[in-house]
Amino acid sequence: MAIPPSLALPMVEAEFPRRLHPYWPRLQETTRSWLLEKRLMPADKVAEHADGLCYTDLMAGYYLGAPDDVIQAIADFSAWFFVWDDRHDRDIVHGRPAAWRQLKGRLHAALDAPELYPHHRDPLVAGFADSVLRLYSFLGGRWNARFARHFHAVIEAYDREFRNRTNGTVPKVEEYLELRRLTFAHRIWTDLLEPSAGCELPGAVRKHPAFRRAALLSQEFAAWYNDLCSLPKEIAGDEVHNLGISLIRHEGLTLEEAVAEIRRRVEGAVLEFLSAEQETRRFAGTLDDGSVPGKRISTAVSDCLGNMRNWFSSVYWFHHESGRYMVDNWDDRATPPYVNNEAAGEK
Repeated sequence: MAIPPSLALPMVEAEFPRRLHPYWPRLQETTRSWLLEKRLMPADKVAEHADGLCYTDLMAGYYLGAPDDVIQAIADFSAWFFVWDDRHDRDIVHGRPAAWRQLKGRLHAALDAPELYPHHRDPLVAGFADSVLRLYSFLGGRWNARFARHFHAVIEAYDREFRNRTNGTVPKVEEYLELRRLTFAHRIWTDLLEPSAGCELPGAVRKHPAFRRAALLSQEFAAWYNDLCSLPKEIAGDEVHNLGISLIRHEGLTLEEAVAEIRRRVEGAVLEFLSAEQETRRFAGTLDDGSVPGKRISTAVSDCLGNMRNWFSSVYWFHHESGRYMVDNWDDRATPPYVNNEAAGEK
C-alpha cells in the first residue's frame, strides 16, 4: 500500500507490528449484522460500505486478548460511535439543532438507564442502549459508573462542537486540545482496556503517573494522527475542529506549516510512548508481590500496556484502509457516501 509521504510514519511501521484479534473475521460479520438488526445504517449502505469502512479492523487491532464477547461488544459500540458521529455531522449540516438536543438528552438518559431504551424508536438511541448494556455486564458497578461519567462528558463535548460549528467558531489550540480529548473519547477507549484484560484496575494503579502517561500518549497519537489524515475532508466539509485548522486560524500557520506541526506532535507522541512504556512495564513488575491478587493486577497492567501499544499500529493502518478517509474517491467531498443524508432524527 502506497502511503503519501506526508502521512507515512516509518517508526510506527517498524516498531509497532500490526496484529489482529483471532476473532476478527467473525467480528466483522457479526457487527455488520448488528448494524442491520439495529437499523443503524440502511441495508444498501451496509452492503456497499460496512466492510470497507474497517470499523471492526480498528478494534480487532487494538484489544487483543479480549474474550470474544468483550471484543464483540466493543466493536459494536465503536461502530455505533462512528454512526453517531455521522448523525452529529448531518444534524449540523442540515441545521437541525432541535433534533440534536433531543438526541443528546436521550443519550444521557440511556447511559444512566440503558435497560429502558433498547427498543427506542430512534435506532441510534436503541443501539446505544444495547451496546452499553453489554459493556455494563463485564466488570460491575464501579467500572460502569466510571464509564458513564466519562461518556456523559463525551456527549457534552459533542454538544460544544455542535455549537462551535453552528457559529463558525474555531477553538484556540489549547481549547481545541482539551475538547479533542473528550470528543475522541480518550478515557472511554482507555476504560475498555480493563474488560479486555478481564480485570478492573484499582484507582491507585490507573492513576499512577506511568500508566496515565502511557495511556494518554497512545490516545493523543491517535487523535492527532486522525487530525492529520482528516484535514482534507474536514476543510472540504467546513469543519472547525481539527488541530490543523486551529493552528492556521489562531497561530497564523500556512497549511503546509500546520501539517508539519501536527506531524511533529504525532512523532513526538510515538517517541514519548516508547519511554513511558518502559516505565509502565517496570511499574507492572512492582505490583507482583507474590500474592494472587498482586499477580493478577500486574498481569492486567501488562495486558493493558500491550494494547496501548497495539493502538498505534491499528490507528495508523485504519486511516489508510478505511473508506472513511478516501475523500478523493467521493462524488461530493462534503458528503460521505456511507452516511444517511436524509433528515434522520426528525422524530
